[in-house]
Amino acid sequence: MEQRSADLGKSSGIDTGIWAPLREATFRRIWCASLASNLGQQMQVVAATWTMLEITRQADLVAMVQTASMLPIMLLAIAAGAIADMYDKRRVALGALALSLGGAALLAVLAATGTVTPVLILASVFITGAGIALYSPAWQASAAEIVGSKALPSAVALYSVSNNAARSVGPAIGGFLIATAGIVAAFSVNATFYLPIIIALALWKREIVAPRLPPERLDRAMLAGMRFVNHSPPTRRVLVRSLFTSLGGAAIYSMLPLIANGPLRGGPGTYGLLLGGFGLGAVSFALLTSKLRDRFSPERIMVICSVALGVTILVAAYSPYVVLTALAMIPAGGAWMVSISTCNVAIQLSSPRWVSGRTLAAFQAAVAGGLAVGSVIWGVVAEDFGVVPAVTIAGVYVVATALLGSLLTIPNPVAAEAAPPTSSDPMVQMALTGRSGPLVVEIEYRVQSGDARLFYHAMRDVRRSRERNGAFSTSLVRDISDPELWVERFHYPTWNDYLRARDRTTIDDRLWRDKALAYHVGDEAPKIRRYLERPTGSVRWREDTIDPGETLPVPVNLTALLPN
Repeated sequence: MEQRSADLGKSSGIDTGIWAPLREATFRRIWCASLASNLGQQMQVVAATWTMLEITRQADLVAMVQTASMLPIMLLAIAAGAIADMYDKRRVALGALALSLGGAALLAVLAATGTVTPVLILASVFITGAGIALYSPAWQASAAEIVGSKALPSAVALYSVSNNAARSVGPAIGGFLIATAGIVAAFSVNATFYLPIIIALALWKREIVAPRLPPERLDRAMLAGMRFVNHSPPTRRVLVRSLFTSLGGAAIYSMLPLIANGPLRGGPGTYGLLLGGFGLGAVSFALLTSKLRDRFSPERIMVICSVALGVTILVAAYSPYVVLTALAMIPAGGAWMVSISTCNVAIQLSSPRWVSGRTLAAFQAAVAGGLAVGSVIWGVVAEDFGVVPAVTIAGVYVVATALLGSLLTIPNPVAAEAAPPTSSDPMVQMALTGRSGPLVVEIEYRVQSGDARLFYHAMRDVRRSRERNGAFSTSLVRDISDPELWVERFHYPTWNDYLRARDRTTIDDRLWRDKALAYHVGDEAPKIRRYLERPTGSVRWREDTIDPGETLPVPVNLTALLPN
């Protein structure tokens, strides 16, 4: 598992260069349309931030614009990821974009009618952000479906190129529009630019494979995603690292308008120029991500990016010149894009398809949470102590995050491939429904006493595998009268949950179980027993109630009980 190459396309001879995903017509059409959408979003950021600055002149409220745009992603991420995994990703994305269009249109109407206030600005930005929060997991989880896992790192890089290409010119265009045509024009153009991406998604003829099981309840789907993250140490490390990195990166997004208006004594054009330099750097370095992945490990990339980002933030804090600050934003944008892209690729490649939307949503929640909380922190510090001290502290903090590698090392990305289905299904002699449960599974192993310690350690990986795929109350016991007999026990809330867990097995899961199984001795395979749990007092049968165990005198195959 650990030895599998992270560069999946290189070993197979398939072109995984930065532009390879654009050979897919569907990806190309949606990606091109997303450029317009991202361009409009950047124009809205400039317009909303500058409007807040003009009507309040308060650093904390200006920083709150960034918080309002990121907070929905943090709050809705897990639910959005579960929805993306449960339902048609195309329809989810279309509905989400319609919501963002509504928020953008509302902001344009408020500006046109002269009724815009700080609260309404934050509310409109929040609505737009809520749509983006629902859209992003559905679209990003679809990338692997469209281009395949081998081209996925390049697709992730192109996703960043789309965002940052818009960031490199969007703020400048936004500042120009505000200066020449006014705030209303900037807000109106943003609303209009949602239409191309909506049309592109509507034209996507997604092949829908009917699931053999009904979708999970939303709360259970969210819980399944959180349990997967909890029982996947590499995923947890990436998420925590993303959070710490974003806390410092928030200084760029929240403090730039204050730097432009304060130390640099500029206007919206200056602000747009600084953001343009940041976006230009992000695009430039995005084109080099494949070469960076070939030369450096993910952890080394994160360390380099942390130092580069922190140093450029310090330059922005003390530079008295617009040109110097704008030039410093170029490596800052590159370092930010590469670090976040590195974490994104690690999350996507290591997540099985059944939970990819939820892990991506957790990643976005970590990044958005860091940006939202960081924006508040740096805004409050700037309000109390000044812009320069706030940006200085942020720069020092970002440099210090390079030391996190000793505790939270970013793993080399390894694709989580689905394991082939088992050759046979168990036989069932009870009339079960999808809601029947809890279902208890017991597996008996025979292990020589000399292998007991090795078997125990192998079963720790098996336990983590079962729990991240949906099992509860996992345990391993040893018979005190027969020390070679070990019994693994775990349960699922319902019959459908058990069936879903069988479908979620990856090659890594299978390898972990095979490693433990290698310690089993004897001519017979481990005995597997499945029980329908009936705690005393939980079932009250009436006299005319039929015992489910009496309804199927002839054994049937498990697959025959699956819903159509």
